[in-house]
Amino acid sequence: MRFADDATIEAYREAWSAWQKQLDHLHRVFLEGEPIRPDQLKGLLGREARAKERWEAARRKLLGLDSPLAEPGGGPAEGGNPFK
Repeated sequence: MRFADDATIEAYREAWSAWQKQLDHLHRVFLEGEPIRPDQLKGLLGREARAKERWEAARRKLLGLDSPLAEPGGGPAEGGNPFK
């Protein structure tokens, strides 16, 4: 049984792949000592963070958790309590 449509599944796979690519580069720098200039490191960290955010959004959509009532941190979108 499939839980999502083809477009949602493809978006998830693309986001996962893009995040893994950035994460692999980050690991080469931090774990294997690949040399990198400070300005390149700042860019790498930003790209990895944005790729992870895209993956998290795609994951939430895949799981059916992309409700407009909740923000990624779990709080209400408008700052109020949606249950009142």
